[in-house]
Amino acid sequence: MNNLLTLITAATMTLTVSANNRENAPIYKNQKAPIEQRVNDLLSRMTLEEKVGQMNQFVGLEHIRENSKTMSAADLATNTASAFYPGISDKDVANWTRQGLIGSFLHVLTLEEANELQLLNMKSRLKIPLIIGIDAIHGNAKCQNNTVYPTNIGLASSFDVDMAYKIARQTALEMRAMNMQWTFNPNIEVARDPRWGRCGETYGEDTYLVTQMGVATVKGYQRNMDTDQDVLACIKHFCGGTPVNGTNGAPADLSERTLREVFFPPYIAGVKAGAMSLMTAHNELNGIPCHTNKWLMQDLLRNEWGYKGFIVSDWMDIEHCVDQHHTAKDDKDAFYQSIMAGMDMHMHGLEWQENVCALVREGKIKESRIDESVRRILDIKFRLGLFEHPYGNVKIRDKVINNLEHKQTALEATRNSIVLLKNANGLLPLDASKYKKVLVTGINANDQNIMGDWSEPQPENKVSTVLKGLQQIEPNTHFEFVDQGWDPRNMDPKKVDEAVAKAKDCDLNIVCCGEYMMRFRWTERTSGEDTDRDNLDLVGLQNDLIKRIYESGKPTILVIISGHPLSVTWAAEHLDAIINAWEPGQFGGQAIAEILYGKVNPSAKLAMTMPRSVGQIQSIYNHKPSAFFHPVVCGTSEPLYPFGFGLSYTTYKYSDLILDKTNIQKDGNVKASVTITNNGSRDGVEIAQLYIHDIVASAERPVKELKDFKRVYLKAGESKIVEFTITPDKLAFYDKNMHYCVEPGDFEVLIGGSSRNTDEIKAKFTVDE
Repeated sequence: MNNLLTLITAATMTLTVSANNRENAPIYKNQKAPIEQRVNDLLSRMTLEEKVGQMNQFVGLEHIRENSKTMSAADLATNTASAFYPGISDKDVANWTRQGLIGSFLHVLTLEEANELQLLNMKSRLKIPLIIGIDAIHGNAKCQNNTVYPTNIGLASSFDVDMAYKIARQTALEMRAMNMQWTFNPNIEVARDPRWGRCGETYGEDTYLVTQMGVATVKGYQRNMDTDQDVLACIKHFCGGTPVNGTNGAPADLSERTLREVFFPPYIAGVKAGAMSLMTAHNELNGIPCHTNKWLMQDLLRNEWGYKGFIVSDWMDIEHCVDQHHTAKDDKDAFYQSIMAGMDMHMHGLEWQENVCALVREGKIKESRIDESVRRILDIKFRLGLFEHPYGNVKIRDKVINNLEHKQTALEATRNSIVLLKNANGLLPLDASKYKKVLVTGINANDQNIMGDWSEPQPENKVSTVLKGLQQIEPNTHFEFVDQGWDPRNMDPKKVDEAVAKAKDCDLNIVCCGEYMMRFRWTERTSGEDTDRDNLDLVGLQNDLIKRIYESGKPTILVIISGHPLSVTWAAEHLDAIINAWEPGQFGGQAIAEILYGKVNPSAKLAMTMPRSVGQIQSIYNHKPSAFFHPVVCGTSEPLYPFGFGLSYTTYKYSDLILDKTNIQKDGNVKASVTITNNGSRDGVEIAQLYIHDIVASAERPVKELKDFKRVYLKAGESKIVEFTITPDKLAFYDKNMHYCVEPGDFEVLIGGSSRNTDEIKAKFTVDE
């Protein structure tokens, strides 16, 4: 390690000397030259092999070493968390790096390896630095000691756009301190099927909320992307939509109307916000794989929306055009189709280099087409300052990652992300003097799984589990812990019996259930990437555990830790209190305990509807009016908990909804004001939500659509007038001829504390002819 640091120091000095002798250096090494000139100069010096190498990405050397020991070639077909290259050693990949034939790496998890790879690369002819990407989805949580924030679904439930920006900014600082420059986030897919295991890395079911959170996250990562403190954002997955069976990568069959109204707006906004990388989706869209879809990549993204960044494939998905979609005869054909459709970078694999070079030499792909992609990639590398700052510094890393400010942000974000779903008879907040002995059990009671998907195990002292949080917040209460293990599929009936027996001797029961998401046990998870469900029930003996503990007759609280909504209908009908904590991150346990004992007043609202059962899919708040034309038999169409719903330890009253105009022109604005009063005895934050309903339109419109929201802090007994401005973009839609416009007619304004009709007050205005 000391030898590596010595070499890096020497290399840094060499770069400094080079910078001081710019009169002898090529233009691309001149930091003061315009980036366009630097790109053109460097591109003119590159061989075809070097250009094609810039378009290819590999997994890191340590990743290759570790996985080649434990995996077979057959394992690669079903595992997208791990990889290696059969027949190819880490030494081969290191040699290609020295030759300048690799442009990017992913699955590099330490500063030391990132520096090692850059050092290898600096031995190449042109010394083009690598761009190192990582799935920093909720903080750089795949790396040791980095801050782990709540996952995106929890962040969305806070409706806190400023917090989304702040977390992205802090994540960027931690990534650059680790010498990583590209995050594969934000995931701005609109999640409308709760069976999908990746709901937790999205911002939920609503287009407007996803758009606002996505834009803030892009801006937080990138800013103007002109310093060594910024990272490249990646908006993804374009365009996954709603897979037909809720499984990752399954086909999506969606009309252009649905695409343009529901799924495209976050991408259009992301492009306008300056996102400079975009990842295409695993699946086929209306029969055409997204990775070879010219309509998506060229016609829409570049020509219609003006996207200037580069497009990267998802994990081996170009190759899946051969073995999954069957739209290409071999990998070479798939590469050809993808590049000609607009693809710029390949994640990841061996055959790219040889096949793409052959396609150019055979005249099937013009070298000028390759130049287009390489120019986009080089532009980003210059803008990120990689040519001047290819290495990271250990002292800076240790000062930046998981520092006090970042930990405080993570804790605040987690407090604001936890949704109180039920609180019968005012059980919460708990009275510590009343409940001296408390049972704590369940698979998520004392496990690092609380951090959520896209996390790797962290030092134990850095993670607050529910049990640890309770012991921290109420040190004088006796918490009787019964460990149910981490695996819901293999719970021990004897441990369930033990918990039931102890519940009878306790004053209160806290059961922590949900899903298992940790990636280092890839095949044993029940939620997360490539881990989808055919139902929404609690797995294994969890429901049995809840029912039997409830039968003890003692007050029982359910804490749900999951990346997607679960159908906990029985618990909702019987238990005293339910908290949905989503995947709350490294301070999840502390924040949950603070809410249970009233140190924090919950304020979060659901970013996804919670159905009663899998039979209610699709269960979204903004359905079309005819969706429930005929009621279901033997049940109800009403969800268990609707989008935007969440309780507090106080109550809020909405009154006096006033519109400043009742008639406007198509280009006019309406100001809506409403009085919100905190009727309780505790201070709190209410998330006021504004919905619009287009009453009569040329094409069927949803019953309501979220168009604005505000977090409003109110002291006990305080009232505030909250104002919203309804602009034409909040009224526009695609009419029957697919023209985007504002139609004349009546519009209903609904403002309240959730999407539920009974939680809203209404007013109406008219757009004149």
